[in-house]
Amino acid sequence: MTRLDPIRPRPNELALGFVGNLLLRDGENRTESSLPEALAAPGAKVYLMHEGAWLYRDAEGRAEPGFDVATALSHAAPESDCVLLGHTPAGEPRLALRATTIPDAALSLPLRPLATAGMLDADTEGQLGQAEHFLNWHQRARFCGRCGTATRPEAAGYRRRCSGCGEVHFPRTDPVSIMLIHDGAGRCILGRSARFPDKMWSCLAGFVEPGETLEGAVRRETLEESGVTVGEVSYVASQPWPFPGSLMIGCMALATSTDIVFDTVELEACRWFDRDEVRAMLDETHPEGLTAPKSFAIAHHLVRLFAETLP
Repeated sequence: MTRLDPIRPRPNELALGFVGNLLLRDGENRTESSLPEALAAPGAKVYLMHEGAWLYRDAEGRAEPGFDVATALSHAAPESDCVLLGHTPAGEPRLALRATTIPDAALSLPLRPLATAGMLDADTEGQLGQAEHFLNWHQRARFCGRCGTATRPEAAGYRRRCSGCGEVHFPRTDPVSIMLIHDGAGRCILGRSARFPDKMWSCLAGFVEPGETLEGAVRRETLEESGVTVGEVSYVASQPWPFPGSLMIGCMALATSTDIVFDTVELEACRWFDRDEVRAMLDETHPEGLTAPKSFAIAHHLVRLFAETLP
């Protein structure tokens, strides 16, 4: 078998969602004074989430989600629940907090439609991705998994500590393998889930399990979902995916079998596509109206790499 050369574009070469975050996080050097200092700093802005959506002000079709500290705290939970995301290159703090009420003239949208509509610049989009991941984790980690006692945030929201046994809890990130499986001869496998938009097909994907390598996850998930075996695996790029808190790890992989017997619980359809058909899906000119994921998602770039780069 000929080993595939790894394809490793730099993340900023791909128009992925949530990768443009320029904040200086400095999570290892925080003290108990980090949060009050950030809230008191000139230029501090707070991103507010309300019932799963981000609050923002409209600026001629663009979203401006940052609120000044006084406004934010007058509409939000206790300031001790604030998460300090980091500082801009100019030294201005950026924080996130769940709102209990909505400021006057504020609009709201969940993060995914905000981002896919192009309403955010790349830096702010990445910051909101980080913020959503943190707020999701804080909501799920309010009690200690060791003794069941309530936990409290510390280090300006970068970790939580159990008020009973003292156990320290750090944010959780779930790794997910997402892979473009191809046969080395101009065909690739795409699948459809019932939750996908109508006529959209995408790459196979699944969580990396405990004690498993990324390559092992790619092979196992491909076999479980499509019945196809896989040989060589090459890493491409990764994407933070804060729904609720994953890291999508994109790979290309070479199939060593061709017969598809897909998992009807996970997928409603799965089949081979030739390169011309995939190109038509990317160009939205497929005769049956089939489409691929938009460029916001890492799946789009894996499909495009197959269509334009691989032999």
